[in-house]
Amino acid sequence: MGPFPHDAPRPTISDHNPMGTDGFAFVEFAHPEPEKLHALFRQMGFTAVARHRRKAVTLYRQGDINYLLNEEPGSHALRFSEAHGPCVPSMAFRVVDAQHAYQRALELGAEAADPADGDRTMDLPAIKGIGGSLLYFVDRYGDKGSTYDAEFEWLGEREPAPQGAGLFYIDHLTHNVYRGRMDVWYAFYNKLFNFRQIRYFDIKGEYTGLFSRALTSPDGRIRIPLNESADDESQIEEYLREYKGEGIQHIACGCNDIYGTIEGLRESGLTFMPSPPDTYYERVDARLPGHGEDLARLKKNGILVDGEGVVEHKKARLLLQIFSGNVIGPVFFEFIERKGDDGFGEGNFRALFESIEEDQVRRGVIGSRQPAPAAE
Repeated sequence: MGPFPHDAPRPTISDHNPMGTDGFAFVEFAHPEPEKLHALFRQMGFTAVARHRRKAVTLYRQGDINYLLNEEPGSHALRFSEAHGPCVPSMAFRVVDAQHAYQRALELGAEAADPADGDRTMDLPAIKGIGGSLLYFVDRYGDKGSTYDAEFEWLGEREPAPQGAGLFYIDHLTHNVYRGRMDVWYAFYNKLFNFRQIRYFDIKGEYTGLFSRALTSPDGRIRIPLNESADDESQIEEYLREYKGEGIQHIACGCNDIYGTIEGLRESGLTFMPSPPDTYYERVDARLPGHGEDLARLKKNGILVDGEGVVEHKKARLLLQIFSGNVIGPVFFEFIERKGDDGFGEGNFRALFESIEEDQVRRGVIGSRQPAPAAE
């Protein structure tokens, strides 16, 4: 099943992992036209496996990925959608003890979910997260039962794991933040959850730039990159304007066969970011010697590859990824396959940035001015 096996032992609450984090539990979505999300999730291979007993909330699942589609009037999710348009109003972390995590978060200065913002989607402890979205804590999963049994009615078998398009876990979930706020959100995740920084990127395109800090949780199963713009016109600033605030930029889903997954998603009609230029693939052999990938198939599908090639007879460690177009307002999805590489890959990160910048140029968002001069 890849890097996060279902039968792995649960973490324990410790000085290293004070909140007992254990991966992502679910991501919630809302939309002024919810039928578009129903269609999108089906297009991506998800199956509606359960519905809330009292609220207009549908649980979509593929592998171990849970998406909640909330249409309930008066809910936090719908209020969030009224403010942001198509959006991601909440996410949830799996933890050893939800009440312990919640109380500790409040003691460290986190803000509790405000009833005035609308009803919570599920009866779970929650704090305010990025941009006023909610961060839930879930401790009923695996051998402790299901967090969905109490509030949802299963539409078929209990706790199914449909294979769909081959996606099976959430690899990371990226935030876009206002300039000067990256340290604020790093402090939030570091202080409350003991996240640590594993990568720092300073990416400059032809027209714009950004900074990114990639964070990971003590259990290693929750990765959250933070993106901050370097100027007024970057893709991060465009997102912040369209989304009307900070928020979740993209959700990365892991797969075991990225070629088959992407070919299936393309056939279903899912849109993708512009592919990198031919020169990207012409340089792969020199950049990653002995990588062993099918370059023709990589190029055909627009899949990026990064990591480490064969050095001194050590096996190549690779990371393959590709990005959808903006499909939920300015929010998009990433599809990723890890072949021994546990990072993010600066080459891929830069290629993503340049690909989105090219899309901005095509749409006329940037490109009417001369590229910024190189720093002296």
